[in-house]
Amino acid sequence: MLDLGVIRQASVGTFHLLPLAERSLQKLITIVDVEMEKIGAQKLLLPLLTPGELWKTTGRWMDAGEELFILTDRHHKEFVLSPTHEEAVTELMASIPELSYRQLPLRLYQVTSKFRDEKRPRFGLLRGKEFVMKDLYTFDVSVEAATETYEAVNNAYTNIFRRIGVKYLKVLAPTGVMGGSISHEYHFPASVGEAELLICDSCGYGTNVENCRPSQCPECGHKHLKCTPGIEVGHTFLLGTKYSQPLKATFKTTAGKPDLLQMGSYGLGMTRILAAGVEALCLPDEIRWPIALSPFIICIIPPKEGSKESEVAHLAEELYHKLNSIDVFRNNVIIDDRCHMTIGKRLFESRRVGYPFIVVIGRKALQLVPEFEVHDILMAKETTQNEFAVIEYLKQCISEYIVMN
Repeated sequence: MLDLGVIRQASVGTFHLLPLAERSLQKLITIVDVEMEKIGAQKLLLPLLTPGELWKTTGRWMDAGEELFILTDRHHKEFVLSPTHEEAVTELMASIPELSYRQLPLRLYQVTSKFRDEKRPRFGLLRGKEFVMKDLYTFDVSVEAATETYEAVNNAYTNIFRRIGVKYLKVLAPTGVMGGSISHEYHFPASVGEAELLICDSCGYGTNVENCRPSQCPECGHKHLKCTPGIEVGHTFLLGTKYSQPLKATFKTTAGKPDLLQMGSYGLGMTRILAAGVEALCLPDEIRWPIALSPFIICIIPPKEGSKESEVAHLAEELYHKLNSIDVFRNNVIIDDRCHMTIGKRLFESRRVGYPFIVVIGRKALQLVPEFEVHDILMAKETTQNEFAVIEYLKQCISEYIVMN
């Protein structure tokens, strides 16, 4: 991603998201927004700065230790550059006068930057000091209702990862500094993954090694649990009253009495998903994007200027407009108009950047019925077809992908 102009390092642990990465991120955000809407979650935006006093009240000021970015304003008040927003959103709920059970459940989420003072930032976007995260916070009237919400959110996460199209694992996890009664992690299996996962070959049960080391599967009794490295891309917590109690976030029950809000916290590492998806799929010298997150689905390469084929260069524009008029391809087609470069050079670079489909307007476009080269990168196939056949072929490929996911 660094070599191919997708991201650029700004400082140790921080990165510029360049246009291709930003397009991919926005596609991921759209997928998340759709699935969050299905479970009634509402989007908001919380301040990046959280008063340090809130973190001291919940006890996480000390628990988080040196990973917190702490700053002091001109009035000598301390703030946390938030790595997560449990304190901030709970204080928001506590500030609502006379919150009633009739207004619950509430499911509030945001997509925003988070900050962590990593001791050893590494692996690009996989472990940095600044990252983009989707964090969802839920508020319910009872443990039973909060558990139902927990299941609903986990189902939504399953849908999100299914739509992304990268193999993932859901495993039991320790609650750690976040706290709560139950926790699950979502991982992309990858050799560079820092987490060690134990997976049952028989029933699919999984757990993080940090959580426990069972001698057999607790679900089905299978004797062998396979150890697999994974990159954590999501985490869910059933928090109970860990934050609502110290911050006095309550609601009025049916009896008109105050009771503590039951909470859940759910995170998706958005920039980490981009990098982990590439890490899980890529070749040694070529990016491979999941189609759902590819910055562009189709790259069209016109002839080199001054070549004999340049007389049919207009076919690239015509194909672009026809593809762009099809809903599934709209805003997903790009023309590599660096026509001072050879077709071979541009094809080489397009393959490295990882566009799923590349259409080349080359020598066969000079025929009475012009034909184009179609490179299906994910399936490692190359065909030569006329314009109508190319469009139908690409539509068929995408429809198969949509059905599959």
